[in-house]
This record gives sequence, structure tokens and C-alpha cells, in this order.
Amino acid sequence: MQEFTLEEVAQYNGRDGQRAYVVYSGKVYDVTDSDFWDDGEHMGLHEAGADLTESLDLEAPHEAESLDRYPLVGVIKK
Repeated sequence: MQEFTLEEVAQYNGRDGQRAYVVYSGKVYDVTDSDFWDDGEHMGLHEAGADLTESLDLEAPHEAESLDRYPLVGVIKK
């Protein structure tokens, strides 16, 4: 499994042809092909290339397990 730093994930922001990656609980998911993540943004609330753990735990109207439908592409380096 590929390991990323948060700085590396930040490059995958879904803009200018980049893929869109998000982090949740130390796992890196590729949300590029999701209709919910157009241009690296989700519902105007979240941006790709970021660790969404805290905001999803506090604000998301859905379970964090909804990310399981997307490809797991790596983990955050410890």
C-alpha cells in the first residue's frame, strides 16, 4: 500500500487535471470519478487534497463508511 504525507495528498486536489484524494482516519481514498466531488469540491463544504477526518466525524450527514465505495489508494505515513 502506498504511503503519503499530508503534504503529498494536498497535491491531489481535483483541480487542473489532478486526481482528487481525500483522507479519513489515516486512509487515502480516490474520489476523482465521483459525481459528488466535481472539481475537487464536495457540496461546497469539503475540498479534495485534505484530511477530512474531523469534519466528517462532526458535520457529515452520512456515515464515514460511505467512503468505502471509493478506491483506497494508500495510507498516511506515521
